[in-house]
Amino acid sequence: MTKALIFDMDGTLFQTDKILEISLDDAFNRLRSQKRWDADTPIDTYRKIMGVPLPKVWEALLPDHSLEEREQTDAFFLERLIHNISNGKGELYPHVQEVFSFLKENDYSIYIASNGLTEYLKAIVGYYGLDKWVTETFSIQQINTLNKSDLVQHIVDKYKITSGTVIGDRLSDINAGKDNNLVSVGCRFDFAREEELAQADLIIDDLLELKTLVPEKIQSVK
Repeated sequence: MTKALIFDMDGTLFQTDKILEISLDDAFNRLRSQKRWDADTPIDTYRKIMGVPLPKVWEALLPDHSLEEREQTDAFFLERLIHNISNGKGELYPHVQEVFSFLKENDYSIYIASNGLTEYLKAIVGYYGLDKWVTETFSIQQINTLNKSDLVQHIVDKYKITSGTVIGDRLSDINAGKDNNLVSVGCRFDFAREEELAQADLIIDDLLELKTLVPEKIQSVK
């Protein structure tokens, strides 16, 4: 039996809120300087759709802009996110490193499955030294369908995972667990919604709770 825990990144391990607004402001200030935007930065809209792949984000935030303009804005936004991460403006959720250390000591394999882009994830993992505990980090960019369930299936197939848990804050994470016959743990963190969390097998308010759930409950919910 392979003991595996697959974590979402944004809103689960990384407090995206710390750098989201300033990076999004940077992107929309650029659009304003180019006379391609004349309203407030749509931060509230982004919060509502947090967790979906970035191409869908820009479809929602820039519905009247061309694909080329969206792609340019996306690229600039990514640059600003990485810049802000590298300058220490982001932050992990409390107890991430403590919990990862505990899981590793108890022979659990840790993976990250995120809708974030590869370079963005690499910046977070590198800055906080998460690769000390994480076996591999997977980006939605690796999956043509841009579907979180398919990304988790890719991890399951690659590492021959027979028993495990998906941990995240949004419905896409919960569904990714269920679709792959894994336990789903919903995180009641910044971007979580109660109606989505209600579909999870378990709900936590702090990552530290994983230390009491592993292994007695987290592997036996099914």
